[in-house]
Amino acid sequence: MMETATSLLELGGPVVLILLAISVAALAVILAKVFQFSSARVGRHAQVRQAVSQWRSGNRTKAAQNLLKDRSLSAALVRSAMDAIQMLDQQPLASQERDIREERLREEISARAADRLFGLASWLKALDLVTQIAPLLGLLGTVLGMIETFQTLQDSGASANPAALAGGIWVALLTTACGLAVAIPVSVAVTWFETRLEKERAALEVLLTGVFTAGAGAPEASVPVSGTP
Repeated sequence: MMETATSLLELGGPVVLILLAISVAALAVILAKVFQFSSARVGRHAQVRQAVSQWRSGNRTKAAQNLLKDRSLSAALVRSAMDAIQMLDQQPLASQERDIREERLREEISARAADRLFGLASWLKALDLVTQIAPLLGLLGTVLGMIETFQTLQDSGASANPAALAGGIWVALLTTACGLAVAIPVSVAVTWFETRLEKERAALEVLLTGVFTAGAGAPEASVPVSGTP
C-alpha cells in the first residue's frame, strides 16, 4: 500500500503533494470541529426543552436547577436568561422600567448566543475554500500533464507510440481524480456542520423566546419543538 501511495505521488508530481498537504490540514480541522461540536452538545436539546416547559408552567427554580448538569451550549444560554430574569423579578421595578431592562437582557443574551455560534462556525470558510481549490488544483495538474504529453508527442513525430501517449494522459488525469477525492468528503463535512449550526440557531431562538415570553407574563404554553434532532 505504501508503494502504491509513493508511486501515485511520483506520477502526480508537486500538484498531488500539495493536495495531500491540503487533505491532511482539512482532516485535522474536521476532527477539531467534530470535537468542538460534541463538547458544545450541538443538537441535544431534550433536557433544555423540558426545563423551558417547567419554566413556562411556573416552576422556575426547578427549571433553572435542572440545567446545572447540562453542559450544552443551549443549556448555558437558557440558564443565563433564567437567572437574569429571576434577578429582575426580585427587584422592585416599575412595569415600564422592567420591560426596558428585560429587552436589554434579551439583546445581551442574543448577542452572546450569536458569539457562541460564530465560534462554532470558525474554520468552516477554510474548509469551504478547500472544496473550491482542490478540484482546480487537480485540473491544473491535468492541464500541465497534458501539455507535457503532447510536447512529447510532437517531439516523437511519426514514430509516436500510442501506448505511451495513453499512459501520459492517464497520469495527467490522476491529479484531477486526487482533487475530487479531496473536495468531495470535505464538501460533505462542511454541509453537515452548516446544517447543524442552522438547526442550533433555530432551536436557540425558540428556547430563548420561550423563556422571555414567559417572563413577560405570557400565558402558559409548551415550547415549540424545532427541527433539531
